[in-house]
Amino acid sequence: MKGIVSAPEPEAVNAAVEVLGAGGNAADAAVACALVQGVVDPPMSGIGGWGTLQVFSVEHDAHTCLDFYATAPAASRPDQWAAKVCGEARDGWGFIVENHENEVGWKAIATPGTVAGLAKLHSRYGRMPWAELFEPAIARAREGFLIGPHFFDFLISEGSQGRAAPRDKMRFSETGRRLYYRADGSALPVGSLVRNPDMASSLERLARGGADTFYRGDMAREMAEAFAQNDSLITFEDLAKYQVVERAPVRTVYRGLDISTSFPPGGGYVLALMLGILEHFDLAALGHNSADYIGVISAAIRFATSEKDARLGDPDFFDVRPDHFLSPNIHAAAAARIRSGERFSVKRLQSETAGTTHMSIMDSKGMCISMTHSLGMVSGAMVPGLGFMFNGAMGVFDPRPGYPGSIAPGKRRYTSACPTIVFRQGRPAIVIGAPGGAHITGSVMQALVNMIDFGMTPQEAVQAPRVSATSNAIDIVNRIPRSVQRELEAVGHRVVRNARSYAFADVHAVARDPDGAWSGGADPASDGVVLSC
Repeated sequence: MKGIVSAPEPEAVNAAVEVLGAGGNAADAAVACALVQGVVDPPMSGIGGWGTLQVFSVEHDAHTCLDFYATAPAASRPDQWAAKVCGEARDGWGFIVENHENEVGWKAIATPGTVAGLAKLHSRYGRMPWAELFEPAIARAREGFLIGPHFFDFLISEGSQGRAAPRDKMRFSETGRRLYYRADGSALPVGSLVRNPDMASSLERLARGGADTFYRGDMAREMAEAFAQNDSLITFEDLAKYQVVERAPVRTVYRGLDISTSFPPGGGYVLALMLGILEHFDLAALGHNSADYIGVISAAIRFATSEKDARLGDPDFFDVRPDHFLSPNIHAAAAARIRSGERFSVKRLQSETAGTTHMSIMDSKGMCISMTHSLGMVSGAMVPGLGFMFNGAMGVFDPRPGYPGSIAPGKRRYTSACPTIVFRQGRPAIVIGAPGGAHITGSVMQALVNMIDFGMTPQEAVQAPRVSATSNAIDIVNRIPRSVQRELEAVGHRVVRNARSYAFADVHAVARDPDGAWSGGADPASDGVVLSC
């Protein structure tokens, strides 16, 4: 076998394994996969977005993280929405301001990083020609792709937790209305063929001219002109000055396995804190998804969430102290507090819109890539003639001055994205990650626990019922038995049952056992798939 890929979009996974089959490596496959994801799943990702990835390569003697998060424009101010704050989403993923100005339209856009991130990955680790990796995405944009159930759900979704409705974002621009909706305003149904020749042309320009076209060339000037015409905060200079950040992975140990994950402002420290606490419990003895198990899991998530809210931000702007998240003493103390029955609290202004996708890839030469990329919150803004949608990443910055997540020029806002690799005796064993807003770290943690503590296969691990606790309630999927819910409520927990059977992020994982056998899991909450070649 040449490799294995798991991601939420079948067309993107197919493109990635075809690249592997043609002699490309995991980096080549990741670029092709990401570009196709931006075509077939436009509210979740694209060249107007941002992301983060972890790469491990034996051939290159490399293990590093490339962060290509969206940055606040130079013209942004900490107090620009301070007088318009209405509240905060219950799950902690974004703030509500008047008229949804921070998440819909041109002011919601932060400087995109995806093109720069993919270019850096390819130049450092890729094997195939850059332009060749664009061919699958160009073909899908020009020849068309079918609207799947997951995309359709976004096209018709109403707002939740005070946020703007995703369907209103997708219909914000004339281009969005023309591409994805009928003349009467109703969404194109599942199975409809969508062709986007403008996006195909934009991808062709990037294939020929590289990232420089997007950040300093003709495309940058076209975007900057549209930004100025629509009173956006971004300028040509914001694009021209954009830089990818490279950092060493965050490292921790769980049940004797070495785990590497993302550096702030990603969610790696939060994941490490959860796992460090849970190592003090015999989770298998509690019984998977029993009331006692859910009580411990949710307490770890809530404690880590409260620590994140108080102590985590862009390390270039905020003093992040690793010991608050990685210290064994902190882990032991938190575990003791959970055993004593202490209930942790998460402060919100009142009291998910996810626009993200992911891929997990392993190749036969030992290269592994876990990449989470996103529009953050889709803004709906589209430059006529370019065919792609911009991120709405300003919506997750804290609109109040003086907080770890407050707005500042050039700042990268916190994301729960935690692309992760697990090593067994120095060899990659699991590559995992997820889209899913504030629920990402808790969901990745549960999938890892499922594989490590309960011996589940990757597919069993990602499809097992999950919970979330990013607020003062425990959110449970509809497959959790009501008897378990009653047990939790009997000891004072507030439990919110989700209408969906699969919820709280869409985890995707691939794995290789000590004998060299490959396996993978694609979360049924998405339309995803695992393929190998």
